[in-house]
Amino acid sequence: MSEKILIKGNEAVGAALIAAGCKTYFGYPITPQSEVPEYLARELPKIGGTFLQAESEVAAINMLYGSAGTGTRVATSSSSPGVSLMQEGISYIAACELPCMIINMMRGGPGLGSIQPSQTDYFQSTRGGGNGDYRTLTLAPASIQEMVDLIHLGFDLADQYRTPVIMCGDGMLGQMMEPIEFKEFETKTFDKSDWAATGTEGKREPHIINSLFLSPDELEAHNKKLIEKYKAIVENEKRAEVIDVEDADIVFTAFGTTSRICKSAGELLKAKGYKVGYVRPITLWPFPDTAYDKIGDNCKVILDVELNQGQMVEDVRLSVLGRIPVEFYGRQGGMIPTAEEIADVALKLLEA
Repeated sequence: MSEKILIKGNEAVGAALIAAGCKTYFGYPITPQSEVPEYLARELPKIGGTFLQAESEVAAINMLYGSAGTGTRVATSSSSPGVSLMQEGISYIAACELPCMIINMMRGGPGLGSIQPSQTDYFQSTRGGGNGDYRTLTLAPASIQEMVDLIHLGFDLADQYRTPVIMCGDGMLGQMMEPIEFKEFETKTFDKSDWAATGTEGKREPHIINSLFLSPDELEAHNKKLIEKYKAIVENEKRAEVIDVEDADIVFTAFGTTSRICKSAGELLKAKGYKVGYVRPITLWPFPDTAYDKIGDNCKVILDVELNQGQMVEDVRLSVLGRIPVEFYGRQGGMIPTAEEIADVALKLLEA
C-alpha cells in the first residue's frame, strides 16, 4: 500500500473510490473524466461492487439517490455540463440527508464550452446548484495525491453529516500523471441502522426516505434541521493550506491546480526580494475565511487567481472585509496562465 506508483488522475480517482469502500457507481461518460467510469467498469465488479453506465446524467444521479438510501457508499463522476444536469437530483439527495460523493472534473463553459480545464463551477458547487436552501460540502484537491486522500475524507464526511460531498478537480488534474501512494486510512464505520432503507424483516417500522413536505410547518422544521447541520459543518470542517503569510508583502490565494502555478510565480517574486505568502482553500464550502486572519498588516495586496471570471474572489473579499486590498486575475475557456504571467501581474500590483 505504501509503494509509489505513477498513475493518471482519473484512474487514481477510480482506485481511490474503491479503496475508500465505494460499492456502487452510476455515471455517464463525458470528457475530461471518462477514464473514471472506464476504470470502475473494469475494476469495481472484481470486488463485488456494482457499476452501471446510466442513459444520462439525470438518470445517474437518481440512481445514486436510490443506492445512497440503502446506506451503501456510492459515487458518480462527471464534468461541468453533466453536473449541471444532476442539480435537481443533488437537491433531492441533500433534502433526504443521504451520503454520497460526486466528482466534478471541471471544464470550460458556459454551455458545452470546451473540454479544457476550468474552475467555473465554484458558484454551482458552493451555493447549492439546485432549488431550495441547501449546501454541499465541497473539496478542492491540488494534486493527484491529495485527490486520492480527499476521496477517503469525503466519504467519511458524507457519512458523518449525511450529506452529498462534491470534489472539484479540473481537466488538468484528471489528465495529468503523477507518482502517488495509496496510504493506509483508518476505516471509519457509521451506524446507519436508524435511517437506511435495508428491509425490515418484520422487525421494525420501515424507514421512509422522502423530500416532500406538504405541510409548511413540517418543511420549515426540516429546513431548520438542515441549517443546524450546516452550522456544524462550518464550525468543524474548514480546511486550508496557509504558508508564510505573517510578514508577506503579497499573498496569493487560489484553489486546485491554479495554486501550484501561483507557488511557482511566488518563487519568481522571491528571487526579486519580495516576501510571498499563500492561502489555498481545501474546502471551498465551508470556505476557510479565518485562514485570511493570519495575514500580517504589512501585506500590500492579496492576489486571487482562478480559471474563471472571478468566483472565489467574492468569498476572499468577504473574509478580509476591506482590511487588505484583494485583486483578481483569471483566465477562461481552458487557457492556463504561466507562472511568469502571474508574477508580472503581481509585480505591477506591488510596484503601483
